[in-house]
Amino acid sequence: MKTIAIIVAGGKGKRMGKPKQFLKIEGKPMLEWTVAAFQRAQSIDGIILVVSKEDLAKAKRIRSAKIIEVVESGKERTDSVRNGLKVLPPSAEIVVIHDGARPAVTVDIIERSVREAKKCGAIVAGVPVKDTVKKVESRKLKVERSLNRDELWLAQTPQTFKVSLIRRAYAQPAEKVTDDAMLVEKLKIPVKMVMGAYENLKVTTPEDLKLMAAILKDRGRCIWNT
Repeated sequence: MKTIAIIVAGGKGKRMGKPKQFLKIEGKPMLEWTVAAFQRAQSIDGIILVVSKEDLAKAKRIRSAKIIEVVESGKERTDSVRNGLKVLPPSAEIVVIHDGARPAVTVDIIERSVREAKKCGAIVAGVPVKDTVKKVESRKLKVERSLNRDELWLAQTPQTFKVSLIRRAYAQPAEKVTDDAMLVEKLKIPVKMVMGAYENLKVTTPEDLKLMAAILKDRGRCIWNT
């Protein structure tokens, strides 16, 4: 059973003020940190990178024996994932979809996601919320109600699926969604949450970049010196 990772890294970095996938963290481009985790995961047989047209040449210079394709991203994230799905090898049965801007993903999270996806079909990594969450009216900022924290998780990536299932999900009419699991949910198919990590945050702002540098500082000694 072949397992392929699609790493989506075609964002424009609007909140960062510039594209972030190749910003340096501890001397290495962010996307290289992300690829390194999937390179080290034994369950991953191949990696597909989805990047902007401007970054194709940079992405092709990333050294990883598991990279099998580098393809151009689309206008929206869903378009980018579709472009990655189009080049999956025929032998692929499990696909792991991950944000390139989550460079602190660990091998443990990847392996746990793949293992559960083989049993359940649709898996999202995430973490329970720590704070009280309130539903707020958008214009006047009036609190409408407090939500039950015990039922709330923050969805992360990787999001891992049987290939046949995610293709069905993406065959639905185009719709703007914020993650892949939402498309599977629209098919009324159960999606299981597995534990991610609070450190597995998405780098979106300059402040996130500083925090990620602190997270990855010690980890780099293990990754780049082996």
